[in-house]
Amino acid sequence: MTTRPRSDRTVRRTVPALAVVGLGVTTAGAALDAMWLLGMGVWALIAAMVIDIVHQP
Repeated sequence: MTTRPRSDRTVRRTVPALAVVGLGVTTAGAALDAMWLLGMGVWALIAAMVIDIVHQP
């Protein structure tokens, strides 16, 4: 079994964490009818997807 570099493990933990936070903020924004929270959550989800797509180990 090969070991992965530390940066690869960090990205693999960061992407799901960013997606969960983005989903939570998006849900809170929708529930509170706060457009700025909704926008921040959507951008966090977009960032998680872009990092996942771009980072190919």
